[in-house]
Amino acid sequence: MDRKAVIDIGTNSIKLYVAELGPDGSLATVIDKNNIARLGEGMDEERTLQQEAIRRNAEAVAEFADLAKSNGAGEIVAVGTMALRTAKNAKDFIDAVRDLSGIEVRVIPGEEEAEFAYLAVLSGIGASVERLAVCDVGGGSTEFIFGGQAGIDRRFSINLGAVKVSADYLSSDPPSSKEVEDAISYVLDVLKENGVNDNMPVDKLVGIGGTITSMGAVKFKMEKYDPDVIQGSILTRDDVDRLIALFRSVPLDERRNIVGLQPKRAEVIIGGACIVRGIMESLGTDELTMSDRGLRHGLMFRLFQR
Repeated sequence: MDRKAVIDIGTNSIKLYVAELGPDGSLATVIDKNNIARLGEGMDEERTLQQEAIRRNAEAVAEFADLAKSNGAGEIVAVGTMALRTAKNAKDFIDAVRDLSGIEVRVIPGEEEAEFAYLAVLSGIGASVERLAVCDVGGGSTEFIFGGQAGIDRRFSINLGAVKVSADYLSSDPPSSKEVEDAISYVLDVLKENGVNDNMPVDKLVGIGGTITSMGAVKFKMEKYDPDVIQGSILTRDDVDRLIALFRSVPLDERRNIVGLQPKRAEVIIGGACIVRGIMESLGTDELTMSDRGLRHGLMFRLFQR
């Protein structure tokens, strides 16, 4: 059976997806796991990747490449997103990955990232509604795709991620209610500047990515993550408000112990949740449908379609 692997290198996490085509033409998952290796950690206004982050993440990619090969992946495709799009020394990381594993990292534009996210949603939840919006809240950026039965109308990426919001607005431990209010206000301003508002008719909002799935895992109090529970489940605006209140009710060390939350994501989850809250308010929707699928699934479908 032909197997392929996708390594998705984000600002906050690296994801490995190994799959093969099932008898019905759908993707059959072999491996789907992530490593919150934080490539964007310590990036300053000069947009420079730190040497320790480069080393740590290059090693993580090499480990995932070895795991993919040992599980029969005949093709391994690695893509980088926001951190590598903006870092002045992205080449240092790309070179480090090549030296360690022989893997060539391709940095993809935000529009292509958004397209893969849309493909992933269509392959899972589907697009039976008239107007569909998809958001992917990442560590360094947020991608949006708006479309319908005829296809994609608009796709774009905003420099608005959980890492930046957390660093710039949520510095107290735990953050105060005023800091959270300021963070959401900032998110709303950025979304408005980029044309995300309730004038965009949306019948269904779908959320993907680690921020969304982590919030769902906490909502359902998952001691062990179950993608089948997340897929197609709903986060309401009230759910998001309750989760933000839960996350900021305890300091970071205790937040790491919240059931359903990966300890390494605890530092940026409030910032990510503030972005989700802002998106729902901007689009005037009270519900978000969660999807466990993301960029890696959309890219994998594209690989098998070639």
